[in-house]
Amino acid sequence: MRRARPGAPPRGTAERVLTSVGAGADYDESRNPGQGVAPEAGSGVTVETSRLWHVTLCVSGDEAPLTEVRRGLEQLAHDHPFLLTSRYANNHAEIRYWEEARDLHDAAAVALRLWGEHRSTSKLPPWEIVGLEVIDRDTYHQRIAEGYGPPPAAPVGVHPY
Repeated sequence: MRRARPGAPPRGTAERVLTSVGAGADYDESRNPGQGVAPEAGSGVTVETSRLWHVTLCVSGDEAPLTEVRRGLEQLAHDHPFLLTSRYANNHAEIRYWEEARDLHDAAAVALRLWGEHRSTSKLPPWEIVGLEVIDRDTYHQRIAEGYGPPPAAPVGVHPY
């Protein structure tokens, strides 16, 4: 049985509205124009539209038994069904998934925490993050259409290189 992330939109929807108390004193609207920030009448709360970001996270480190790497990635995918696909070898792995976030900074921050926060619960190898790519949905689809982006993440799941 696949579980949804708390607060995740129904499958097949591309956007949802996030509610927060302001963007913070250091938020620069000019860096993210048109992101849907609009005050709710009389509430003192802002409404922000989230976007989908395609994330590719690469990790690497000392060799680990392939069966343990696969089991760890399968556990991560089970615990977090938003993962699209994982490829692995005995000393590196690549995880690809869609993240829903207000902007690139938020999506990247979540991606950079993913491996470390779930290393013990999923029994992942003690590898370090060696690469991260976060691109918006339009860029991802443009790359695919032009034939120079990563192939669509199919089949979904955990696979050896």
